[in-house]
Parts: sequence; C-alpha cells; structure tokens
Amino acid sequence: MNQPTAGNGRPDNSADSRLSFDQCWELLAAGTVGRLGLVVDEHPEIYPVNYVLDERSIVFRTGHGRKLWNVMAARPAVLEIDGYEHQSEEAWSVVARGDTVLIENPDEKDRAEAQRLEPWEPGPKDHYVRLIPRALTGRRFKVNPPDLWTTRPTDSRRASFE
Repeated sequence: MNQPTAGNGRPDNSADSRLSFDQCWELLAAGTVGRLGLVVDEHPEIYPVNYVLDERSIVFRTGHGRKLWNVMAARPAVLEIDGYEHQSEEAWSVVARGDTVLIENPDEKDRAEAQRLEPWEPGPKDHYVRLIPRALTGRRFKVNPPDLWTTRPTDSRRASFE
C-alpha cells in the first residue's frame, strides 16, 4: 500500500505532527521569549517579547510605541515560539492568534510580576498587555538530517551528528 505524499515525494505525516491544545500550552509555559506579530501602518511587524502565561493567556510588557499603539487600536496579534530538540532531532512550532488588551487591574499586573515578568530591554516598560488566543495551533516534525559536507557549521542540526 502506498503512503500519501506531500507533493514532494515524501510521505505526508502532517496529521501526525499536529500538537494538541494542551501540548501547545505546555510548550508556551516552558518558553520565555516569542515573536509578536502585529499589523502596523498596514504592514506586518515582528517584535521579540518575553512573556508569562496567566489564565490561559499570554502577558508581556511594553513601553510607549508601536506595540502599545496596536493594542490601543484593538487589532489582532499573533505570538509564535519554536524550538529544536537535539536528542529526538525534532523541531516544533506553536502559534497563538488572538486579541490584545491593555491590563489596567493592579492585581493582574501583580500576578504577572509574581511570575517574574521583567523586561529584557532597557527603558521603561510600564504597560502590561494580555494576548487572548482565539486560535492555538502547533506542530512537531522530524528534521531532515544535515548534509555534513554542505550544511553551515552553525546549523543546530549538526550537533546530533558530530
């Protein structure tokens, strides 16, 4: 029996690689930094943010500027994290899409601070923002082994072969 292919001659394992809702939350909980995607001035922008989880939402801090402007404009946002596991030679990615709201309640800010949500970048980051996911998706996949003769020395896949 032939396996279905993904159009490139390789077996299509996409159904097997989807992460469950709970697996996505576990990976988000283990992470500390993600890439926040926003639409600013009608084009996409990506910002690295450190974050914590609070009540099935993602909380980060920001100062005055584009991220805060986007929150105040009530536009949708996305946060993406990913990783690579040398032992299993698998990569994974989690994407949370939803709405952002400015946190103004002092108790909610205190909960975030209790989780040590401190800004990495110098300067005031006095505004707390909550990303409330409306969609949470993730996938895990086996990474192709590197061609040790042509793969860049800095490619993280090499570590498991050297």
